[in-house]
Amino acid sequence: MPSMPDSGAPHATADTPFAELTPDRVLDTLQDFGVFGDGRLLQLNSYENRVFQVGLEDGGMVVAKFYRPGRWTTDQILEEHDFAHELLAAEVPVVAPLTLTCADESRLRGVPPTLGCDGDIRVAVCPRKGGRGPELEDPEVLSWIGRFLGRLHSVGSRRAFAYRTTLGVEQTGRQAQRWLLENDIIPPDQIRPWQQACEQALDLAQAAFDRTDGLTLRRLHGDCHIGNILWTPDGPHFVDLDDACMGPAVQDFWMLLSGDPQQRQAQLYALLDGYESIIDFDWHELRLIEALRALRMVHHSAWLARRWHDPAFPAAFPWFGNGTYWQQQTDLLRQQIEVMQEQAQDTPWP
Repeated sequence: MPSMPDSGAPHATADTPFAELTPDRVLDTLQDFGVFGDGRLLQLNSYENRVFQVGLEDGGMVVAKFYRPGRWTTDQILEEHDFAHELLAAEVPVVAPLTLTCADESRLRGVPPTLGCDGDIRVAVCPRKGGRGPELEDPEVLSWIGRFLGRLHSVGSRRAFAYRTTLGVEQTGRQAQRWLLENDIIPPDQIRPWQQACEQALDLAQAAFDRTDGLTLRRLHGDCHIGNILWTPDGPHFVDLDDACMGPAVQDFWMLLSGDPQQRQAQLYALLDGYESIIDFDWHELRLIEALRALRMVHHSAWLARRWHDPAFPAAFPWFGNGTYWQQQTDLLRQQIEVMQEQAQDTPWP
């Protein structure tokens, strides 16, 4: 989702936002907030933030997340934390941040305090929860995930976020498009074809939103894909509410679907079978799936470009940014345009 900077706090340089986050500083910072590590420290896979598995002196283990400076405001982070605790109180299986302590209480945020501040670094600590990826080809597994999404959305419908972003064509797509063009990210020979395809795709996405009358926005997970669901013998639990936002319910479904149209349809119906045992689903939202896919394409390109000066990104995404990449993006957008045009004249699915 689009991020808004915390203009009230000093930040590390954009080129090396985590340059000072050495293993010693990680452990020292955590100790300041009542988390006493035993020296075992494993950096986990995360590009946006820095996330560590931390061994504790008592033999336990936690996960510490150091937020990227400038991405979210403190109020936005605390809304994420509050949502996680509200879900946990409703027995929705999520991983929620722990309460922190500090001798200098001015470095704590939230009630109870779940966010610690160390200069421009902000940190939260969660229990370590194990699990494996769910088997999404199993209808029973999909139905189970659907039930938990229904419970998550039931809680999410109680009230709106005050500070976090809202998923939409302007906020998620057009802002990303403008930033890419204004910052000369796209090679000159690729600007015109990409811009034309992007404009048409975003216009069609907006038309899909406009056709969905009475669209209900609610608090969502926001980034519900297979990597953010861990499966245990007791069922699934959700991790990483970093992209929690306001949006339509279908946003938490479409990234779980894969394969050909018939396979995706079967998967969707299995998810919704479980979901509607908990809460009603507005089936008109199905016409938003391809629109949401188009928004993610544009937003993902802008996300990579915004983070390119972070050394972790060129190492992880060496294929980004050249002429071939932008030609491929233009081709993908044109394919998406065809799908959305067909969908506009047909039934909402596939």
